[in-house]
Amino acid sequence: MYTLNLNQMTQQEFLDKYWQKKPVVLKQGFKNFVDPIAPDELAGLAMEEAIESRLVHKKDGKWQADFGPFESYEHLGNENWSLVVQALDNFSEEAAEIIEAFRFLPHWRLDDLMTSFAMPGGSVGPHKDNYDTFICQGSGKRHWRVGDNGEHVEFAAHEALLHVEAFEAIIDVVLEEGDVLYIPPGFPHEGVSLDISMSFSVGFRANSAVSVFSAFADHLIDTEQGTQLLTDPNRKVVTNSGEVSNDDYASLKSQVQSLLDNDTSFKQFTGQFLTAAKHELDIMLPDEPFELTEVSNLLNSHAIKRLGGLRAFYFEDTVEQGLCYINGSELAFSVEIANGVKLLCDKVMLLPDDLSEWSHNAAFVELVTELLNQGYWYLAEAE
Repeated sequence: MYTLNLNQMTQQEFLDKYWQKKPVVLKQGFKNFVDPIAPDELAGLAMEEAIESRLVHKKDGKWQADFGPFESYEHLGNENWSLVVQALDNFSEEAAEIIEAFRFLPHWRLDDLMTSFAMPGGSVGPHKDNYDTFICQGSGKRHWRVGDNGEHVEFAAHEALLHVEAFEAIIDVVLEEGDVLYIPPGFPHEGVSLDISMSFSVGFRANSAVSVFSAFADHLIDTEQGTQLLTDPNRKVVTNSGEVSNDDYASLKSQVQSLLDNDTSFKQFTGQFLTAAKHELDIMLPDEPFELTEVSNLLNSHAIKRLGGLRAFYFEDTVEQGLCYINGSELAFSVEIANGVKLLCDKVMLLPDDLSEWSHNAAFVELVTELLNQGYWYLAEAE
């Protein structure tokens, strides 16, 4: 279990002072930190088709970026290259434990756990991100420079690498094992490995209005909503046919606004949008489908654990009406088990003690059986 040390700040004090405001170094943010995955295991994952990965290095002084899966790394030598793997939390239970230390932030804001292995001199170059990130230093050391927020010119150092021009550092530090560097969106930064090192970055992303509108439009098309034509049966004669009157403009705007004002529809879209998997899930289907009676008994002796990367959320009002959202779909359930569903969404692992009042509830057992058979949750030994 990873416990985040905020250097004598409370979680709220950290949010008030730093969150989306300015970067900060948390020395020994994780005490006694141990890499949850070995470099050779990470390299092995990057050889798999389902894993999103890339190699960043320099060739003849020019930046290069190659995308996995990879067959070997021997040609890269012993310095100046970095391997980056996205969504490690989807494929490594041990690595996913790092995310648990950041549960003081809503999980719908989470992007993924990105992991980097670097040889001495390895880097992805100076850049800025559009998300909040907590860079957790694993084994080895890296030299980090962070600039202030502002107008920073970006350029393509490679077709797959967007860099920023030289910046003045407001943070210049060497991160050692267990140190954490928080960087808000828009602050340029660059990390260079000083020796063989591992780094684990927990990213929190916010969607742009454009991306939400685009996805909502797709949702309306898929659900055949918003197809009503604009009507104006009380139209009056106009003298200026080229004019769009204020009343007509208001009607057009109202037509679009009514779609946003439909809370039932927009919440359904939002729940599905926020829980849609951002990376391929490593679905764990059981060898044989579980039976209801079997699950009821197992809940008394086993923990149930959520699949890495699976997103499961609820709205504080509609959960009481029997609705939640899992992996991009709306799920209806009996209102009597609303508190049990909250547990499923709030916690990655539920122990028998957590489930004592639910293990014999027919509706809850039926739901858990369905989730187990879908491979979304799985049985784990109670700790």
